[in-house]
Amino acid sequence: MANNLTLADITSAAEVLKESPDVVRTPLLRQVQGMWPTIDQTTDLYLKLENMQTTGSFKIRGVTNQMEHLPSEVKDGSTCAVTFSAGNYGKAFAHCMSRKGLKGLVLLPHTAPEDRVKMIQSYGLEALKVPSSEIEDHVADHVAKGYILLHSFDDIHLVQGYGSIALEILAEVPDPDIVVVCCGGAGLVAGVAAGIRLAGCDKCRVYAVEPTGAPTLFESFKAGYAVKIPSVKSVATGLMPPSTGKVPYMLCQKYLEDVLLVTDDELLMGMRHLYDRGLKVEPAGAAAFTALLQARIPDTSGKKVVIVVTGGNITPPELAKLIG
Repeated sequence: MANNLTLADITSAAEVLKESPDVVRTPLLRQVQGMWPTIDQTTDLYLKLENMQTTGSFKIRGVTNQMEHLPSEVKDGSTCAVTFSAGNYGKAFAHCMSRKGLKGLVLLPHTAPEDRVKMIQSYGLEALKVPSSEIEDHVADHVAKGYILLHSFDDIHLVQGYGSIALEILAEVPDPDIVVVCCGGAGLVAGVAAGIRLAGCDKCRVYAVEPTGAPTLFESFKAGYAVKIPSVKSVATGLMPPSTGKVPYMLCQKYLEDVLLVTDDELLMGMRHLYDRGLKVEPAGAAAFTALLQARIPDTSGKKVVIVVTGGNITPPELAKLIG
């Protein structure tokens, strides 16, 4: 089904989001390279601020579209849904399920901040922490008990919803040269890359950025298929899925230019640079900007570069602990 994704699919999902009271059209900051003097000043820099989205991240876009395609037994409340998330998808999932009066279970890796667990529970859903390496086994156990899995990244309806970001970017910057996106399970970057290319921007290069400690898409590209990495570790907990989604991987193979890597120390530096300009961004949300700051993106001189800032779910104590 991934190979059959069309611009009409993404446009249809975008229409669903327009009708939702939860999804907002996030700001796009224009020509802001001067805010960071160490960046090549010939770069024409734009920031798409999904950290200002409802529930604090881009995830609400995909989940809202996913909710339009719920299995009937979940929709009527007769069967409980289970999913897994480091927090941001779980928050958006809980928000949308609560809106519909439905119950569900969110499994989180043991590395997820405790406030994420309490936040999901505040929506009336169950939340359970499990060892990161065992999370897929726990999902399988619950599916065997009769739960229905709503996948947190390997789902074409999520990808379609995330593609709406590409349409919003192109409405304001119709001819970007480069678009850079943070990457965990690859659903977001798959949707953005597909949206950009299907809309006719054939020469635009779309890059994914991952932490060096969780390079699942990077390793998938090397292997030639979607891989699972048994042990991932990064300060960017939102970019630490155990595997790359098979659906996103197929789209990334088709539309993505390359995968770039940044270290945890570099991520924290990127967060600091954004914070100093008044932008509250979590480590995962800063990955794409960090790649630009560290000059990892090829040939940006004189180019229109759009950075997608993906999330801002970080508490003041967490922020102080990470960047002082």
